[in-house]
Amino acid sequence: MSLRLSPSCQCGQAHGPHLSRRALLAGGAAALPYAVTPLAGFLPKAYAQAKGSIIDVHHHISPPSWVTALKSVKQDSPPVNNWTVEKTIEDMDKGGVGVAITSPTTPQLNPFDAPTAARIARESNEFAKKLETSHPGRFGTWAMLPLPHIDESLKEIEYAFDTLKVDGVGVMTSYGDKWLGYAELEPVWAELNRRKATVYTHPTAANCCVNLVRDIDPALIEYGTDTTRSIFTVIFSGFGEKYPDINWIWSHGGGSITSFYERFTVQSIARPPFAGKVTRAQINKQINRFYYDTAAIPNEVTLSALAKMVPASQIVFGSDYPYRRSEEYVKPIDTFFKPDEARAIKRDNVLRLVPRLKTA
Repeated sequence: MSLRLSPSCQCGQAHGPHLSRRALLAGGAAALPYAVTPLAGFLPKAYAQAKGSIIDVHHHISPPSWVTALKSVKQDSPPVNNWTVEKTIEDMDKGGVGVAITSPTTPQLNPFDAPTAARIARESNEFAKKLETSHPGRFGTWAMLPLPHIDESLKEIEYAFDTLKVDGVGVMTSYGDKWLGYAELEPVWAELNRRKATVYTHPTAANCCVNLVRDIDPALIEYGTDTTRSIFTVIFSGFGEKYPDINWIWSHGGGSITSFYERFTVQSIARPPFAGKVTRAQINKQINRFYYDTAAIPNEVTLSALAKMVPASQIVFGSDYPYRRSEEYVKPIDTFFKPDEARAIKRDNVLRLVPRLKTA
């Protein structure tokens, strides 16, 4: 396997031993042995101290058991297969990123049945937490859920928050033919709202739109569109308003939402089924309380549109590593935004979502 940790690192095995639930519950993640002695294969403690102040909310890792599973269904890729801890920290340091909050990328666990998805979610989240505790101050964790399997996801939420003490969850914008505002997924949002959780979202290709346009990678068009579909469903299902304690982060500046802003706020409520049931004020309230990351939008055109739609307080730094590099984003943000806005985007806004990082 190309994930070069170490021959002796059990965390790099596809079916390595789980963490001891009793040990975790006894004192939280900080009480684990690997919180004291870094795991073999991870960089030594000399690298633990953050070299930069930026917090990256959109940073991908490749837990070994997840990679093995993707290979079994031929959905792996070179960026996923070639990820290493060393490369991740090298990129962070080059871009001035002090903390990366990590998550696996698309398709996460969408291709797998419930038992397989539940097992891989557990192993992947434990891997992410080992990475975090082995490099103090450098990482956070968006837990991967075995969606679209509801019962298994609720169990993983409990373990991830109560035992692993993660910073939030990372989900896809859709699961086959289900977007995040669909009723089938509501139990997950109800539980995450109860926990006042942050939900980081990443786009994917829905069943409807695979090979929709011949010879075009879905990442070029469909991903941004899928993000927009999901935002629409969360707002117009009423979930955004019903579950106000969820902090939503939408990748890539919210996809194509800035181009569809008129359709969201005017056309949608001019005719059934939303006419007379949803107001423009309600729509704008949700759009303006959501967070949007900067991954794949380091240009004046997109940043201008996003900055006109929402205040800088709702924009957070995202690199999309390993598909892009963190250093690509720093200058565009510093150039386009005022210094206090740029500082908020690169760090301060995330601290409202993950207060523990104030000491990182």
